[in-house]
Amino acid sequence: MHIPRLTGQGLSSIVTAIIPVGLCIANIIMNDERFNTLDQKIDALIELCATMKRENQQLRAKEHNWQSERQQLLENNKLAKTRLESVLNRLKSMEQTQSV
Repeated sequence: MHIPRLTGQGLSSIVTAIIPVGLCIANIIMNDERFNTLDQKIDALIELCATMKRENQQLRAKEHNWQSERQQLLENNKLAKTRLESVLNRLKSMEQTQSV
């Protein structure tokens, strides 16, 4: 039985053939790890997006309530101003009739 010596061109071509196979396996493992990491990051971003959406909805609801309350306060303020002006006008009118 003849066993070829792996020297010169023969050894080089075997090493060249073996290294890409090892690199492919390493790349597959590395790509799988990268994929898992990326998958985890995407899941975290999806959860963050959902949380921010809920918070945004809550903030919008609070803003709507504050706007409604503000509008009611402005209306109450306007009504109080009108009543106060009316009272002042009556007082002025009473003062003028008493002066005469």
